[in-house]
Amino acid sequence: MARRSLLKFGAALAVGLPASVALASCAAEDPLAQQAAAGDNKNYIAGDGSVTEYAAGERGEPVDLTGKLFDGTQVSSAEWAGSVTVLNFWYAACAPCRKEAPDLVALHDEFEPQGAQFFGVNIRDERATAEAFERSFDIPYPSFDDQDGGVLLAMTSYVPPQAVPTTLVFDKEGRISARILGLAERSTLKALIQDALAE
Repeated sequence: MARRSLLKFGAALAVGLPASVALASCAAEDPLAQQAAAGDNKNYIAGDGSVTEYAAGERGEPVDLTGKLFDGTQVSSAEWAGSVTVLNFWYAACAPCRKEAPDLVALHDEFEPQGAQFFGVNIRDERATAEAFERSFDIPYPSFDDQDGGVLLAMTSYVPPQAVPTTLVFDKEGRISARILGLAERSTLKALIQDALAE
């Protein structure tokens, strides 16, 4: 159960609601599927901010992905061994992406000296549009140009198509340790990065 669901469960118990009522939120219909079926043409599916943490023994093999940054540099996840890596899927017209951008910048600045690295994955924009966004928010880390969907395809087990933003935290072995679907709340992502760095 995601951390947020556990918090709701605890809060429900605190006010005396039966556990069965508190647990009902865990069994609700998939909100991403509901949005996809709505057909409202907003062109993105907003996750609910739900957090999934993966226990070290359940993470499987390191993720294998390669892609090209907007500056033309080829990057492979094999190069990430030994570092905690944060991967944020975004595009410029995505309102939640704009809202979370300052927090991602602040977390990058806080954790890069501790050995964490950040990458964006832009799934839609031409280079000029992506760079304009990055200038507006003073984004200090590079982004993959993923208009062809190569990185997204490699991460399909963790990132639902069009579920933007989504943020992944990789452990030092290159495995996914946590995922946030939707807007990355700053204190939550900070805790996930700290946990990965402490392992």
